[in-house]
Amino acid sequence: MAKKRLTNLARDLRNNPTEAEQRLWSHLRASQFCGAKFTRQFPVGDFIADFACRSLRLAIECDGGQHSASDADTNRTRIIAAYGYRVLRFWNHDILANTQGVLQVIADEIALARNRTPLP
Repeated sequence: MAKKRLTNLARDLRNNPTEAEQRLWSHLRASQFCGAKFTRQFPVGDFIADFACRSLRLAIECDGGQHSASDADTNRTRIIAAYGYRVLRFWNHDILANTQGVLQVIADEIALARNRTPLP
């Protein structure tokens, strides 16, 4: 039952993205960004990552002001990382004001992820 609830929540989030999520998705969608395939609102454990590249184990979180100094976000990052994902967090303001800078950080992480030795 919890999985179904999480799936429904992910669907709702996909249907109501923030402006920052829309901006970032316009660059990440359809495997157009560095050839990496991202998905939106991807369930990882009991959480939903805003974006995830499953093959490279990258998760991207877009944070608004409500996330400032949040212990819940620290825990969320720790748990998503426990599933083997490298979590990148960006402020919505940075995504909107410095899109190219954010994309460069993501591109750098994609390059690093492709060069990592896979775990056995």
